[in-house]
Amino acid sequence: MTLTAIVPTLRRSIPDPFHPSAWPEHTQTTTTDVVIAGVSLRRLVELCETPCVHSADALVPGSRLRPELRRDASVVMTTVTGTCTDDVGEWVVRIDADLMAAPVLWEETRLIGRVSTAPLRRAVIGGAGCAWVPGDATEGDLLAIPCRELVTLHDIRPRTPEALVDPAARASTGTLA
Repeated sequence: MTLTAIVPTLRRSIPDPFHPSAWPEHTQTTTTDVVIAGVSLRRLVELCETPCVHSADALVPGSRLRPELRRDASVVMTTVTGTCTDDVGEWVVRIDADLMAAPVLWEETRLIGRVSTAPLRRAVIGGAGCAWVPGDATEGDLLAIPCRELVTLHDIRPRTPEALVDPAARASTGTLA
C-alpha cells in the first residue's frame, strides 16, 4: 500500500508511485501525466485521439552495452466510455480499446489528464483485466496502460462498436478468448 493510496489527497502534490521496469525507458510521472522520453501522453492524446499507442525501448538492465538485450515496450492511452456495476457486483470501467489480446500490465494503469483524490477502487477494465483506478473515474477520463512488448493501434482497435458497449457482444462476435 502506498502513501497516496492511504491518503488520496496527496495526489494533488505528488504522483502515485510507479514501477520503472513496467514502463518504457525514460518514463517520468507527474500528478496528471506520464512523459516518456520527453513525449507527454496527454499531448499525444490531444493530437491523435484515443485509443492510441506510444512505443519506445523497454527498460532492460544492461541493454545500453548489449544491444541484443533491447526490447520494445508500449503504452496504450484509452478513454473511459462509461462505468457500471455488473451482475456480480464488480465495478466495470468501459473503454474505447480492445485490450483482450494485448500484453497489458494492469497493475500499472494510471489516470492521466486530471488529479483524483478519490480512493482507489478495483475495476474490471474493458472486460479484459482488473486494475485499481480512482473510484471517481467517469466517462471521458483518460487511462494510460503499459504493455510489456510492442503493441500496434491495429491490435487494440475494437472490432465492432457493440464490443465497446456490451461485453456479451464480444462472446457472440468471437472476440472473447
